Amino acid sequence: MSAAADGIAVPAARPLNRTMITVSIMLATIIQALDGTIANVALPHMQGALSASQDQITWVLTSFIVAAAIATPLNGWLVDRFGLKNVFLVSVAGFTIASALCGLSMTLTEIVVARMLQGVFGAALVPLSQSVLLDINPREKHGSAMAVWGMGVMIGPILGPTLGGWLTDSYSWRWVFFINLPIGAVAFYGIWRYIHAAVPARRIRFDMFGFVTLSVAIGALQMLLDRGEQNDWFGSTETWVELVLMLLAAAYFIGHTATRPAGQSFVDYRLLLNPNYVTGLVLIFIVGMVLFATRALMPTMLQGLMGYPAALAGLVTAPSGLGTMLAMLVVGRLTGKVDFRVLLGIGFAVTAFSLWQMTQYTLVLSQSDIVWPGIVQGIGLGLVFVPLSAATFATLSPQMRAEGTALYSLMRNIGSSIGIALVQTLLVRNTATAHAALATHVTQANPALLDPAGPYSLATQAGAAMIDSEVTRQASMIAYVDDYWLMMLMTAAVIPLLLLIRPPKASAAPTPAEAAHLD
Repeated sequence: MSAAADGIAVPAARPLNRTMITVSIMLATIIQALDGTIANVALPHMQGALSASQDQITWVLTSFIVAAAIATPLNGWLVDRFGLKNVFLVSVAGFTIASALCGLSMTLTEIVVARMLQGVFGAALVPLSQSVLLDINPREKHGSAMAVWGMGVMIGPILGPTLGGWLTDSYSWRWVFFINLPIGAVAFYGIWRYIHAAVPARRIRFDMFGFVTLSVAIGALQMLLDRGEQNDWFGSTETWVELVLMLLAAAYFIGHTATRPAGQSFVDYRLLLNPNYVTGLVLIFIVGMVLFATRALMPTMLQGLMGYPAALAGLVTAPSGLGTMLAMLVVGRLTGKVDFRVLLGIGFAVTAFSLWQMTQYTLVLSQSDIVWPGIVQGIGLGLVFVPLSAATFATLSPQMRAEGTALYSLMRNIGSSIGIALVQTLLVRNTATAHAALATHVTQANPALLDPAGPYSLATQAGAAMIDSEVTRQASMIAYVDDYWLMMLMTAAVIPLLLLIRPPKASAAPTPAEAAHLD
């Protein structure tokens, strides 16, 4: 039995059963990715059942996000201390049990606590699945492995709202959580059966000060982003407290980490000495912003401005996910054969083009006007996601993958939180600005607005209300377009960063000890 660097041993006599390992870990990834969005559409039903206010029920979402963000950086130390298999099993079991507790909750307090447990236990699932797939596949197959991983991660934002709506309407909001139980059980068995454990390496000392300061910084940032809009941002004392906490904790963490020897800090600073890895963190941050911001904007635009029912809004946005999955399947085969930078450049360019298409939106749109830019954007993100994951970890040693994948997932999640908060804030403010500008043209100098028989007559109260409603719709459309312009420019601006990525040197397939996972 040979001991691997990440705490898993490989019996040399038995080959890897990559298929069963992949199926098992991807089931675990899917339930975690789904739970980031599946509960959104069920919130109104939960609100009534749990007797919660509009403000209180959002804690069902916020508690999960904040807990997962704080727990994610722990993955590297946990794997080093207890071994990858043990951490994976506890995470899947804990997440599945917490899901059952969510479905059984009878009060708001109970479901918020259960969602926090879901976030804590689920934080390891996505980064560890990525680490396992990189370990069990030779370098030339990393592209295909990352395509499989990417599809699992993308299922959440794509299918989550649709599946959550169907379960809530057909059964109950509780089934949004109960659906995790059979999937979690199968994933647990597969991980237990096909991944074999060894003595943990235990090279990393737990850095309590680093963990506390990083947790406070991440928690304060998430709270600021989640509650900033309803608190009127910096017009609120709460927002200022969260900002000060975040800055102080981050400053202490950075100073502490920079002065600690390698292996004794909570986040190994040697990760940040790898140019490919650092560039990958920046790019996945942007991908998180663009992907989730678009997902947040499109449903409200379709339902709020264009009168789409929820089911139809989900139907016309779903092809975007299909484009992503198809692109991942294709690019997974190209990764390793075509320069990473070429694939990434094409992907970012296609994504920027799709966002440019969205800047042409007006209040008069056909369904195909929504579907095709969505498909193009999905293809662009699919072209980016797979080679970006492969390029980020191409020059990173296997011993640092558990910690590296955790930080990679954390940056993607922080990017999505900042992206959603940014576009929603700009949407509100730009709507108000555009409304004021458009309203200056609504004057009594326009004879058409003074005709008492006209529908938009300033001479009647009903006419004035209709004018205000129409001006608000036009202003909102302008604000949505402004958001799409911003995301397009952000996407295009990161393309020059691809020059910083260096292709890896050719190497042989990993040894059994490096693979560290087997049947």
